[in-house]
Amino acid sequence: MTDVAKLAGVSHQTVSRVLNGSPQVRPETRERVLAAVAELGYRPNAMARGLVSRRSKVLGVVTFDTILYGPACMLLGIERAARAAGYGVGIVTLEQVDRDSVLAAVNTLAGQGVDGVIVIAPQEAAAAALHSLPTPLAAVVVEAGREVGLPSVAVDQFEGARLAVRHLLDLGHETVWHLAGPDGFGEARDRREGWQRTLAAAGAPVPPPGVGDWSARSGYEAGLALAENPEVTALFVANDQMALGVLRAFAERGIGVPGRVSVVGFDDIPEAAYLTPSLTTVRQDFDEVGRRSMRLLRQLIESVEPEPQPPVAPTLVVRESSAAPR
Repeated sequence: MTDVAKLAGVSHQTVSRVLNGSPQVRPETRERVLAAVAELGYRPNAMARGLVSRRSKVLGVVTFDTILYGPACMLLGIERAARAAGYGVGIVTLEQVDRDSVLAAVNTLAGQGVDGVIVIAPQEAAAAALHSLPTPLAAVVVEAGREVGLPSVAVDQFEGARLAVRHLLDLGHETVWHLAGPDGFGEARDRREGWQRTLAAAGAPVPPPGVGDWSARSGYEAGLALAENPEVTALFVANDQMALGVLRAFAERGIGVPGRVSVVGFDDIPEAAYLTPSLTTVRQDFDEVGRRSMRLLRQLIESVEPEPQPPVAPTLVVRESSAAPR
């Protein structure tokens, strides 16, 4: 750092302010320091900075063992935001999601000296454990439901379902059937509630929902049953993987999409635009979830009164799988 200061013609303290993102540096001075950093190939010593600030500049993330698109993308969004903020990330992945496992994972990370933790908790069993976290540790929870009572960030799952159902009703369908996610997931509960309440508000019949396990296989099995019901003209599926299975089942039974049945999914997986037909779905902004989680955690770490985080707004992506009924 001394060499950087000498080359830039500034003090040691000014270099420190620039490297720590302080706004109390003139733009031209900042540019001169950054040019010197680049010329010398200087890299800050994270351990030394931690000794001075008494912070490790590492945060912990607790997630669960899954290949599901949503939680995996949330983890990626958090990692991106952490790197942008100059933090390293330590991850604990749970094979079993229950109160004891969640608390053990958080305690493991706390023992490693992390500055704070982010817990991805879409399952209600994990959310229930969050009120027993070690109190001195800054902690943010992600997707733990709308009433968790802790510093949290979440996508507005209810609004996403409302967008999907309202889209199908506006196309002229008398009602919308639903293939829900599994019990025990807050996201599945909120999407189901959004579907049900949107139909009720429109005065439309509320059919009995089906239940899957988020997998394409469960969507396929549900799709075979739905194909036998001539009353089904519009279907909202709680995630895109299950919707993929539904589309396969409908194709096997000669059910045209959207000719006979319109289908809307949730998540906007990368493959959604390339299915046949391309899938109308609800997109979640996982990068924004990461940014808000990181912003909220830094406020807690720095003992700043945390700003209330409104739900991240989803968006409807209209493609070929939804159309007006015949």
